[in-house]
Amino acid sequence: MSTHYRHVSTYLEQLLRSHTVQELEDRLQPKLTPSPARMPGGSRLTPEAIARRWQVLNAAPDTQSAVLDPQTLVQAECYRRNIENFIGTVKIPVGIAGPLQVNGLFAQGSYYVPLATTEAALVASYNRGAQLLTEVGGCTALLMNEGVSRAPGFAFRTVTEVGKFMLWAIAQQEAFKYAAESTTRYGKLTDMRITVEGNHVYLDFQFNTGDAAGQNMVTIATQAICDYIREHSPIQPQHWFVEANLSGDKKASAQSFLSVRGKKVTAEVTIPTTVLQKRLHATPAQMVEYWRMSAIGGTLTGTIGVQGHYANGLAALYIACGQDAACVAESAVGVTRFEVTPADELYAAVTLPNLIVGTVGGGTGLPSQQACLEILGLAGTGNARAFAEVCASLLLAGELSIIGALCSGEFTRAHQRLARGKISDHGQVSGHERLSEQGDEGDYASHA
Repeated sequence: MSTHYRHVSTYLEQLLRSHTVQELEDRLQPKLTPSPARMPGGSRLTPEAIARRWQVLNAAPDTQSAVLDPQTLVQAECYRRNIENFIGTVKIPVGIAGPLQVNGLFAQGSYYVPLATTEAALVASYNRGAQLLTEVGGCTALLMNEGVSRAPGFAFRTVTEVGKFMLWAIAQQEAFKYAAESTTRYGKLTDMRITVEGNHVYLDFQFNTGDAAGQNMVTIATQAICDYIREHSPIQPQHWFVEANLSGDKKASAQSFLSVRGKKVTAEVTIPTTVLQKRLHATPAQMVEYWRMSAIGGTLTGTIGVQGHYANGLAALYIACGQDAACVAESAVGVTRFEVTPADELYAAVTLPNLIVGTVGGGTGLPSQQACLEILGLAGTGNARAFAEVCASLLLAGELSIIGALCSGEFTRAHQRLARGKISDHGQVSGHERLSEQGDEGDYASHA
């Protein structure tokens, strides 16, 4: 985390132009003044509780009405399990990419994919890639593995105690399974991995969580295992934690490629040269040359995985469909690979080992999010595996589109056409500055 001394010097000079050293020091001291009013109500979503929170905020009426519109107030109770200190909802534009033809083990057919984003050109890019895949008959998608982990950590006095604890824990698999599965109708304990570091032991529990993403499910189940250990282990730890940061929860980590967290999916397609040139205005050789250089660039910067912009599509899809958006941090780890085939066609594949997705639980039951899953035809039980295959297929579409745009020189032009406009004092793009409907998708779709 080092910073070059010239940058530090410049920054300090800027600060000292408007403040003395003593003034800067005073600004950084604790302020032992009466604190502002606390936010009342906790998880209560009654109109009275919501009104009291807005009274504390003392916001302008226009500000309140933008967040707490009449429909949100009517639907407030349905958010009770998803939020605390509720004051309203934020509206994010939703666009559709598709049709996206997926030929998967679980996802079969053409999908119209809802994407919630404020980034212009994103939906246009994924839409172009989806249509490209559909034109060549769709992509093949395979869910290969699944499991969600939670990794408690235990501290002992000595390595000798660690060894005794491990001997006991290995023999407790059935008891651990019974304790964990007594907390859930759907979760199943499938495996346990052991990591030892000095006098610390990490037990990495793997669960199958059905159609739920399962983060809360596995936490509660693992807590039950830890309670069993506390009550029955002949070697008691000095202290322990239900999650000791070994599971990779919501973090990009190197262990992503060693196992699975969530759902591991791969998707592939072979695209004829004529179609590639017609739709992306690039050749297979150009696409591979870009992929090769970008793979080296990613290696030089220390990225985990090799890919162009998984986070763009995943974040938009996760927000639209009620997934835990923070899981993009680990779900967007993966590998894109391009090759020129002997027939001079483009082979493209993506592999994602950490897709944390579900079609029940969490935010999937909220009104707008459930509606987006219904647009996909993947709402409710029995659809999580298909949803994961659609995720991978969407990301394959996005990789093809963005790399095609970079190869053809359309990347910058597309963002200039879609994201630029005269901004008013209220942050709106002036009507006379908006693009015409005909050019609304810019270079990403001008030849589609």
